[in-house]
Amino acid sequence: MAASGQRPAGERASERGARDIVSVDVVCLGESMVTFLPSTPGRLADVPSFHRGIGGAESNVACALAAAGHTARWVSRVGADGFGDHLVDAVAAYGVDTSAVQRDPHRPTGVYFRTAGERAAAPGDGDAAEVVYYRTGSAASAMSLANLSRRAVWGGRILHLSGITAALSATCRGLMRGLTARTPGRPPVSFDVNHRMHLWQGDARGPRLLLDLARGADLVLVGEDEAEAVWGISGAAAVREALPEPGVLVVKQGAKGATAFAGDRASFEPAPAVDVVAHVGAGDAFAAGFLSATLRGLPARARLRHGHLMAAAALTVPGDIAVPPARAHADRLAALDGRAWGTLRLGPGWTGHGTGAGARPQGPAGHQVEVRRQ
Repeated sequence: MAASGQRPAGERASERGARDIVSVDVVCLGESMVTFLPSTPGRLADVPSFHRGIGGAESNVACALAAAGHTARWVSRVGADGFGDHLVDAVAAYGVDTSAVQRDPHRPTGVYFRTAGERAAAPGDGDAAEVVYYRTGSAASAMSLANLSRRAVWGGRILHLSGITAALSATCRGLMRGLTARTPGRPPVSFDVNHRMHLWQGDARGPRLLLDLARGADLVLVGEDEAEAVWGISGAAAVREALPEPGVLVVKQGAKGATAFAGDRASFEPAPAVDVVAHVGAGDAFAAGFLSATLRGLPARARLRHGHLMAAAALTVPGDIAVPPARAHADRLAALDGRAWGTLRLGPGWTGHGTGAGARPQGPAGHQVEVRRQ
């Protein structure tokens, strides 16, 4: 199903033209870009050459899910240019359905350059990566309710969105409001807040809009530091108080772990120790792992552990997207008892079959999508 369907430039994706679209496990909607990673450490001003890759929160999730054995569709727009060709082909190579990606002859595909490091959650973060985006006026920023096929967007067991899309343009904000409205027949909506400080600079509407979008979703993922930076809310329990509407709320707490709220129940699961290569892409990978376990109907602890494992796969490679562990390998690790899980340490190469090099547990080893609040 990994077709790189390229519609005629500027064509509206009509319901008639979308009749051949099949249902998938997860539809991921949002901008993806061509990324350029430094060939050597240092400031962007000093790096002599770059390696090309791809990156985008929603397409990262789609690629990880497809690599993990699920069916996934990426819905977006790219330019009618070489970067757009590369982006669509690269995402499709993971097994993602790209038939609903539109080509725009008037707007370019977005690109960005970055150094290794972690994105800043708040102004003044000293160790944040250096990131430079060229995405203003991109093809994806022209996404709207009018030019995307509802059949393609609603054609999954889960629709996954992120707050990045809402920051791209006025039409994208309208699109996000429409997709998170509790409309009859809408699939369960997963929403990763994904606050990008540089995209919202000078726009005071950002925090309130992200909160409104989260309240319209069925599953919300947000970082604890992110919630404090955007909304001034400290602590997982306080985030839940501010967001009682989603059936499931996941508060990611960095290297400490993550807490999942389902109704009034809270489950905390610590993250394993990881020998980090690069932080970028870990949040998207966590979302993919959690969604994968959700699709499989696994309990809360397993969902959190699979999120941590998928994040660890991303943390131990230099790019935005990592090949996830084989399902049997991930299931075996997720089933470890509490003591063994607490001593697990994951390093580069750990995602190979079996425990192998890179995964070091030091102890004994061992549907229906339900994300709406009851």
